[in-house]
Order: sequence, then C-alpha cells, then structure tokens
Amino acid sequence: MSVVVAVGWGAATSATLWLGQALAAPLSRANRTTGLIMGFGAGSLLSAVAYQLVPEENLGEGLAVGIWLSLGALVYFVVDQFLDRKGAADRQRIKPQDGGSGLAMFLGAMLDGLPEAFVLGIGIATGGSVSVAFVLAVAVSNVPQGVAGTASLVAAGHRQSQVFWLWGGLTLACGIAAGAGFVLSAHIPSHGLAAEAFAAGAVLMVLADSMIPEAYRHGGRTTGLATVAGFLVTTALALAG
Repeated sequence: MSVVVAVGWGAATSATLWLGQALAAPLSRANRTTGLIMGFGAGSLLSAVAYQLVPEENLGEGLAVGIWLSLGALVYFVVDQFLDRKGAADRQRIKPQDGGSGLAMFLGAMLDGLPEAFVLGIGIATGGSVSVAFVLAVAVSNVPQGVAGTASLVAAGHRQSQVFWLWGGLTLACGIAAGAGFVLSAHIPSHGLAAEAFAAGAVLMVLADSMIPEAYRHGGRTTGLATVAGFLVTTALALAG
C-alpha cells in the first residue's frame, strides 16, 4: 500500500457528501427518511469506534486510551463551540433554523470529517490493507451529513455550485488527511493508538452532540432500529475482515 492509495480512500469516503447533496432536494420533504439514514450512519460509526478505533487489543493500555479519547472529545467540544458561535450550528440539521456562515459550516464539516480520514490513513499504513467496515461506516455517515449540510448552506444563501465546490474542498482535505496519517503513522505512539483513541473521542462527540439527536428528531422511534442495523452491518464486516 502507498500514500497515494491512502489519499484516494480518504477522498472516496468523503466524496459521498456529493451524494448527499444530490439527495438533498428529493429528500427535502422526506425528513423521516433522512433521519433514518442518519441513524443507520450513526450506528455504523458506533461500530467503527468499538471495533476499529478502540479495538479489544488496545484495552491493555486502558489509561492511555482513556486519556487520548477524553482529549479528542474535549478538543472537539471546544472547537465545535467556537465554530457554532461563528455560524456553524446548523451544519447537521436536516431542517436548518437559521442561515449561518458558510465558512464556519465548512470548517465545522472538516472538524467532523478529518479525524476519521486521518485514522483511515494510519490503518492502511499499519494494517497493510483497507478496512471495508471502517470505509463503509464513514462513507454512509457522510451521506446524511451531505443532505443536512447542503440544506444548511442553501439556507445560508449559497448556490448549489458553491456547495459542490465546498464539498470538493472537504473531499480533498480528507484525502490529504488520510495521506498525512499514512506518512506519520510510524511516528505516532503505540502504532497509532493515540490518534485512533483521539479520533474515537471526536467521533463520539459528533454522534452525541448532533447526529443521533437529529436522527431521532426526524426519524422517530424507528431510528433506534436503523441505528442497530447500521451497527450490525458494520460489525459483521469488521469481524469478517
């Protein structure tokens, strides 16, 4: 595996934001469907945290995992609060309340996506192969984020062409982040354990702060079943791999 492969996979997982943009208009009146898709994506990410970012073999270094996971959650919390105040609060809302800042929303979307891409690059470098389960989890979760993010950006006054290029910029950024993870993997403590745990904390914050609440807000109680389905599908792929 090479750094080019890592960059390609990092970009590919983020490119499903464009699929979310394409579905934003057809799903604009189908908020329940979007909520269920978001719930499925949340379940996929929960499985990725459990089996990819904090796997059982890392539990022997529980203190280090706990410290880095907590640090990832804290950093995400602080930066997310700052960006929300700058206009990014609606970036994952299926029905945005107010028009926010397009730049802040873009930076917020980067905050949500870069840790996953960075860890994907580390996994490719250390594992020698691509984790189908992790790629699926990130790619699926980006679809509803693309739907919600597009709705928020359009509400903020951005044209569809501008949204397209914003998602393109984020896709490029995720590709670069995956490449950086690949290159830096040899210099990260415990073969990437620190970065993986840090990313796990950030991902859990994304899920708890916006993704799962938004999914339930529009998908209803059935969202729980969709979340479990996402968890089971991704877990089955992880165990099969």
